[in-house]
Amino acid sequence: MVKGEREMNGVGGFYRISEWVMRFTGINLLWLFFNLPIVFIVMGMIAAEKQGEVVLLLVFFILLAPFLFFPATAAMFASVRDWTVKEESTALVKLYWTYYKENYKKSMVGGLILTAMWSVWGADYYYFSQESIILMFTFIVIGAVLFVFTINYFSINAHYHLKLGALLKKAMLITIGSPLLFFTVFITSSIILYVSLSGPLLIIVFASGSLIAFLSFSAFYRMYLKLTMQSIAD
Repeated sequence: MVKGEREMNGVGGFYRISEWVMRFTGINLLWLFFNLPIVFIVMGMIAAEKQGEVVLLLVFFILLAPFLFFPATAAMFASVRDWTVKEESTALVKLYWTYYKENYKKSMVGGLILTAMWSVWGADYYYFSQESIILMFTFIVIGAVLFVFTINYFSINAHYHLKLGALLKKAMLITIGSPLLFFTVFITSSIILYVSLSGPLLIIVFASGSLIAFLSFSAFYRMYLKLTMQSIAD
């Protein structure tokens, strides 16, 4: 009887692992598919030999990001949120497409704002990093804050039904006001990005985006539960 239970537990554990692998792979492939033009642009930037080609492709990237990258990434975070919070399982493609359609407009407008912020940061970094080493490191720190702010924006957008202004404000407050969440999101995301860019291409194809989304939202959700329990206790 004990042996049979162990075998059943083993099969159940293998099934759960397989299910999560399929989730990460499936959602990452969907995310890449909905970002396909941007994927080709990034590949072109990597292969470009002249600076002018890189600049031209970067302009196309900036123009497309609000309409492709941000809605696709918002849908990925919303799907990951369902895995974390809800127990029931929904067909992955249907789940992703539902969130993509429902949140497209807000994600696109938010993407316009965040793309503008990243563009200003990029231009300032390019200019000021040539003027002073201190300014260069200052803008690196600002870039790290903007990076975590952007990820927190996606996590909060997935969990709350807020208007865009309130959403951006809450993302900034959490980014600045929670050092533990800040460093957790920054370090885990940086490690995944480093391994993805320096390791096998398969990591980018099958796991990079979905892993960042899952670990970042999980860290945010743990903080959310902790604050909720504290407010109940008070």
